[in-house]
Formats: sequence, structure tokens, C-alpha cells
Amino acid sequence: MRALRSSKATAPHLPDQHLLEANRNLRELLEDTRVPAAVRAELQAEFDEIEALSDKLRREEIHVAAFGRVGAGKSSLLNALVGESLFTTSPLHGETRAANQAHWQAIEHGRVELIDTPGIDELNGESRAELATSVARRADILLMVCEGDLTQVEFEALKTLANRKRPLLLVLNKSDRYTVDELELLLRHLRERCAGLIPAGHVLAAAADPRPETIVRVDASGQESEHTRPRPVDVGQLRDRLWTVLEREGKTLAALNAALFASELDSTIARRIVEARRAVAEKIIRNYCLAKGVAVAANPVPVADLLAAAGIDIALVLHLGEVYGFRLSRREASGLLLTIAANLAALMGAYWGINLVSSALKTVSAGLSTTLTVSAQGALAWYATYLTGTIAESWFAKGKAWDEGGPRETVRRILDTLDRDSILLSAKEEIAALLGKGKP
Repeated sequence: MRALRSSKATAPHLPDQHLLEANRNLRELLEDTRVPAAVRAELQAEFDEIEALSDKLRREEIHVAAFGRVGAGKSSLLNALVGESLFTTSPLHGETRAANQAHWQAIEHGRVELIDTPGIDELNGESRAELATSVARRADILLMVCEGDLTQVEFEALKTLANRKRPLLLVLNKSDRYTVDELELLLRHLRERCAGLIPAGHVLAAAADPRPETIVRVDASGQESEHTRPRPVDVGQLRDRLWTVLEREGKTLAALNAALFASELDSTIARRIVEARRAVAEKIIRNYCLAKGVAVAANPVPVADLLAAAGIDIALVLHLGEVYGFRLSRREASGLLLTIAANLAALMGAYWGINLVSSALKTVSAGLSTTLTVSAQGALAWYATYLTGTIAESWFAKGKAWDEGGPRETVRRILDTLDRDSILLSAKEEIAALLGKGKP
């Protein structure tokens, strides 16, 4: 086994520094305590992927992944590189059903790993495309394996791989099927077609599992007979090109690709954190809406209504703050609620009037009219909490800030986007069902 020597003699420790820096960035991403537990649970797949990449960097591995259609000979090509049958091959299509990995060579203190992937045109292609994308994100060098001119599926896959910004080689496997002239013409065509996607020097020919050669022999009497003999595997050009890339880039390649991967995941996670926080916040808001609606509808005493409403809304604001990483005191939460209520009152005087009339009706009737008002008042309480929670969530999402026009503009924007009648109807149905009164 030959081990690689870094070609950057003037800075022998630079690759190691890159690896350490890349891994440090990944660990910071994994250990970021600002991500709430509920949000982290929503993003478990992304964090698992970061963990896998961090382990790869720690082991100082460089990954070479092969892609291609079913039957193009990806597994045979990787076996030919390794020199033994580590990857499963079969005349049946679709033999490779998951990403397989095997050790190839040593590089200084690390190692090169070869990865086989399912065919890009197999059935259940969506899930296997996701697997291929995941492998490509972690791979440092990509091989696209074909056996002739590229089909549209292969060409689209090649463009997708080229967008990964990793070294990419197009390998024309089964080259033994062509004459010298046919092979030269096909390679020229592939280089022209892929110009702008990959360098011409990265389009290569290989014969990982060549067909036996037919030999005609003539004996002393002039009788002819056909015999076959195996042809030698031809992956020398591919092996040399891979080693050239590895020797030139070495561990720096893995570090730079890891940094690119981390940057992509950082952006993805940032976006997913926003989405996950909103999803968690929506669930929290609806739970508090239900609690408040039932509490108000089931309690015939107006003062108790107000106390229950205030306590539930304060708890809601405190809970939403935790989702967005803010710990508010009850005083701060009360202040936010007062700001929201004041702006709601200014924009929705009619709503607050209805609420007060319903509450007053309970007082005058000493609770006798409760059966007539519970569903309506409970629904209004639900709606009030939904508005309050949605406005508070927007404030937290903007880093405890209002829209450019201040709280009034934030409240106006949210009021314009909500379907009040639909929310009230849904609230009345859920409250009535929980109170055992059937549909109002």
C-alpha cells in the first residue's frame, strides 16, 4: 500500500489545521445550546448527518462515491480498484440497494473509502435519490459511471453531481465492447457534451469486468477452433487520475468539502429551525387556545373567567419565549400582553365589546344564561388567545421586535391574514365536543 505525501511541502500542517477547523465548526453546530429541545427533535436527521461527517473528519477519511444507472458496473469498478470482491455484483439489475462502503488505501494518517450507491434509475427512485444526495454531500470525490452515451437521466444526474462542487470524474466503463476508433469517438463526444460541467481530462475509459477474448487457433491439419481467454481488468487510467487528485488535494480536500457541507447544512438548519419553531409554536398556541376556551366556557363566574384568561395568556407567552430561546419574567410577559391587547382593542373594538357583553350577561343572569353563551364566549376566548399567541410568536421570531410600523402594524398584518370565521367555527366545535354538548 502506498501512502500519500502532501505536495504542499511549504505548509505541512495546513491540511491538519483545516480538518481541525472544519471539525470544530461541526461540533459547535451539534452542541449549539440555543436550539430548543423540541426544535432539535424536529431536526434529528440533519444533526445525525452532521455527527456522521464529524466522525469522518475525526478518522481523517476521504470518501470516493460512485453513481450511475443500474448495470453500468459501479460495483465491479470499485472492486477492480480495490483488487478484491468487496462490493456485491450480480447479473440481476438492482443488486445494490443501499450505500456500501469499503476501505481502499492509506493516506498519511488517514484512509480512502470507496462508496457504492444504488442505481439512479431503479424503482423507488425517490428514496434512493435522497440516499445518493446524502452520500454525495459527504463524499469528497464523485464518480459518474456510464457504459455508453449518456441518457437524459444520466445527464441530469451528472449536472446534479457537478453542482456539489466536488472533483467529479465521468467513467466510461465496459470500454472493451468498443473498437479503438469507436472508443475514441465516444470519449470525444462525451467530453464535448459535458464541457462546462467537468474538465475534459476527467472523462476516462475503464473496463472493470471485461468480456473474455475469443481466440481462433489453427492446428497442424488446418482445422480452426475457438477458445476464450480472460482479458485483464483496465482501471489504470482511473486509478492514476484518482491518485493525482488525492495527492494534489489530500486532506485539504476533505476539510474544504466538510466546510462546504457544514455551510450548506448550517443554512438548511437555520431555515429548518425557523420552520420547526413555527410548527412547535403553532401546536403550543392551539393547546393554550383549547385550554382557555374550555376554561372560559365551563366557568360561569365572570371574574374567574378573567383570571383564568390572564393566567393562560401569560403562560402562553412564557412558553413561546422558551421556544425561541428567550426567558421572560412574568412582568415582561404581562407587559407584552398589555401592548398586544391595547393594539387589538384599537383595531377590534367590536370584538372586545362582544366579549364584555357576554361577560356582563353572565353577571346579570347570575349564570342562568351560561348555556346560551358558553360556546360563543369560549370560541371568542379561543380566538383572542390565538391572536395573542400569533402576534407574540411574530415578535419572538423577529428577535423580540415588531414590524417596521411598530406593534400596531404587526397586529394589523396578522389580522389581515387570519380567517376569523373559520377559526371561531373550529373553536366552537372543539369546545362543544369537549364539554359534551355536541355541535353548537
